[in-house]
Amino acid sequence: MPVRDSSRRRFLGGIAAGTALAASGVGHAGKAVARPTPPIGASPDELARDEAFWREVGAFYDRTKGVLNLEHGYWGKMARPVQDAYLDALRMVNAQNSFYARKDYAADEAESVHRIARALGAHDDEVVITRNATEACHNVIRQYRGLGKGDAVLIADIDYPHFKSHMHWLGDGRGVRVVEIEIPTRANQVDIRKLYQKAFESNPDLKLMLITHVSNQHGLVVPVAEVAAEARGRGIDVVCDAAQSWGLLDYKVADLGVDWVAFNLHKWIGAPVGTGALYMRRGSLGKVAPYPGDGGTEDMNVAKRVHPGTYNFAARLAIPAALDFHESIGTANKEARLRYLRSLWTDEAQHMPHLEVLGGKDEESWTGIGSFRLAGQTTIEEATKLQQRLETEFGIFSVVRKGLASGGCVRITPQVFNSADEIGRLVDALRDLAKSAISA
Repeated sequence: MPVRDSSRRRFLGGIAAGTALAASGVGHAGKAVARPTPPIGASPDELARDEAFWREVGAFYDRTKGVLNLEHGYWGKMARPVQDAYLDALRMVNAQNSFYARKDYAADEAESVHRIARALGAHDDEVVITRNATEACHNVIRQYRGLGKGDAVLIADIDYPHFKSHMHWLGDGRGVRVVEIEIPTRANQVDIRKLYQKAFESNPDLKLMLITHVSNQHGLVVPVAEVAAEARGRGIDVVCDAAQSWGLLDYKVADLGVDWVAFNLHKWIGAPVGTGALYMRRGSLGKVAPYPGDGGTEDMNVAKRVHPGTYNFAARLAIPAALDFHESIGTANKEARLRYLRSLWTDEAQHMPHLEVLGGKDEESWTGIGSFRLAGQTTIEEATKLQQRLETEFGIFSVVRKGLASGGCVRITPQVFNSADEIGRLVDALRDLAKSAISA
């Protein structure tokens, strides 16, 4: 037993020490490095324009070679201190193998759960680690107990396509009606609330709704708390997709006012790929059955709502390091910086002829994510051609998004290490694309 404890502590102590050294401005080899410490007294809005500070932050990241990558909505790149912690954990897990996993891992995962819960402002027993928000959201939808024939469920065109298809699966499998509303391509908080209000009034048989905090297609912010409060008053349960919002926006889970929320940690928190979380508010577990075969039907353990099989132990062990780095910059500072980078291109693009900018109409309704397309070109094929031109002609990588009722679009998603000058390159490219559309 003492040998096992000594071995485990030696490996995990190395991970913790590496993270602590990085946070204090010293790298793993003892070499001094720049520390992303925000200057005292600077507001998030002031810091958003401080290119020198964000260059310091950017020094912690390895950059994509051969292209300007403005597609960081897929997953977030690990900063080097996080990557180092992950690789240390990977080596330890590989060496200790099942001896560690079966004897000691549970206690170490509990620490990662605790850090997630603390960052969200939740209780530890309200959080379970998942592989991603998709796993979290799918399990809640699939295991929701409150539906029968004649009931209805609600989705919106801005929701993640796979989550919408899962709600349609409920329609096919349980005989419920699926109601889908369309959110305008440019909307504000009042517009969105009115559309959900109308859906509630028109469909008194609604029992469950999916709501997206930040749309993956164009970064639109949905007023989740206000909509959820109205839904709750009508007896409608709400599952929230926060896959894109945690770390992109500064909030706590209580601010959303919902019982069930699906998160990614590998996007804006910067944890290794394959890390997410499911939040289930205390007292709400009875409405969601345990994963089939996991525990009794009345088991109130949040972990029993997910059964991931064998997963990446090292990725989960690196979650505290990711939260450490994220918090050293500050969520409010990251949010302000990413909003600023978005404004640099959207403020220009919205005045370019033949170019359509999608997403929020006001600051309360947009994030660092944005999308565009050529006016009148709404097919996925046309959006794909536009994305390919941006890459081949201008060396800027982006991604096509689908699912909006209005059609396809090209999403632009900068990260904290992107500079204002790089966004300037995008603006120049968009001008050329707009001019070519005029002459076509």
